[in-house]
Amino acid sequence: MAHPDWSAARAAMMLDPQITNLNTGSFGPTPRPVFDRVTELRERQAAAPMNFLVRETPDLLWRARTRLAEFVGVDPTRLVFTQNVSTAVNIIASGLRLPPGELLMSDREYGAMQWCWERAAERQGVAIRTFRLPLAPDSPDEIVDAFASAITPEVRVAFFSHVYSANGMFVPAAAMCRVARERGVISVVDGAHSPAIVPLDIDRLGCDFYAANCHKWLLAPLGAGFLAIGKNMVDRLNPLQVSWGYYTSGEPDARDEFGTTPRTRRLEFEGTRDVCPWLVVPEAIDFQARLGWPGIHARQRELATLVRRLGSCWEPASPADPTLHGPMTAFVVSGKVPAEEVRRRLWADRVEIPITDWSDVRIARFSTHFYTTESEIERGVNSLKRALA
Repeated sequence: MAHPDWSAARAAMMLDPQITNLNTGSFGPTPRPVFDRVTELRERQAAAPMNFLVRETPDLLWRARTRLAEFVGVDPTRLVFTQNVSTAVNIIASGLRLPPGELLMSDREYGAMQWCWERAAERQGVAIRTFRLPLAPDSPDEIVDAFASAITPEVRVAFFSHVYSANGMFVPAAAMCRVARERGVISVVDGAHSPAIVPLDIDRLGCDFYAANCHKWLLAPLGAGFLAIGKNMVDRLNPLQVSWGYYTSGEPDARDEFGTTPRTRRLEFEGTRDVCPWLVVPEAIDFQARLGWPGIHARQRELATLVRRLGSCWEPASPADPTLHGPMTAFVVSGKVPAEEVRRRLWADRVEIPITDWSDVRIARFSTHFYTTESEIERGVNSLKRALA
């Protein structure tokens, strides 16, 4: 099989040539065809907002819903568009009536999501308990065992990430969801990084709720995320905001005149907003699909291997097992230089590498997508060495 022309693929990306961007894990840049399409739609919206929002958007929204649902493996009647993963998790945490007992999460969840669940637990009188997640486990079984051992009879809801933000670690989500289901525990998966780096089949994962972003590795515009709801959970959520669609009639899962279903519209429609980022998710999927997902994933692995080799002077913070990591490679970076100063020095070199304090260690994370070059990785590693000195 012929490999894609990565130079040509990179040329189709909107990248500032003065910046070494090794941080797709935070925000993905936009492919030019996707940017052109969302700009075209926004121009149509600006010129004739009533016509665009009322007459044109429904078909475009249903097209986007069905294309994304197919890509992530969920029925489109159970896919709700959101602004991002934070909105999706907030819908769950605020809209789900938590049973009396405990909410379980690992000690390495994303900070904003921890706060989200802390607020929900305080409001509903639920206790939060954390379990120790191995930093760089030797095998998937080590993660599943730590999770299973932490589930006591008091646990009602379990929340964990599919791909951990700080070190890019993949977890065996299907096995963890199976353990939760066998114990009668509701499973909520934070899939912020998963689309485009993990082949997704959400219904086969067996989770109750799955929240994700499209603006990272999938390269959709900012403002595109989604919530996928399990088959047995479709009636369990209340919307964050009450707007048109809160009171609905008719078949709850039938396509309606708005490009939604009565059930999804109740959760999705928050009032007038710019939905153009949602509408171009199919273009974002198709842009990379034309390059070929096997080739993209192989390129990601190749670049991640180079990062690990060039950064061998630091302790790895990502697992060595190839089934447990993808295009985000992290290292434990010690030293007396404060994290903020390290970030300032990197930016002085116009290098984007996040430096975070994660639980009890300081982490530097490299994100390498298909458009990353070997010279950028080398430049980033050398800049980080200088910044830490």
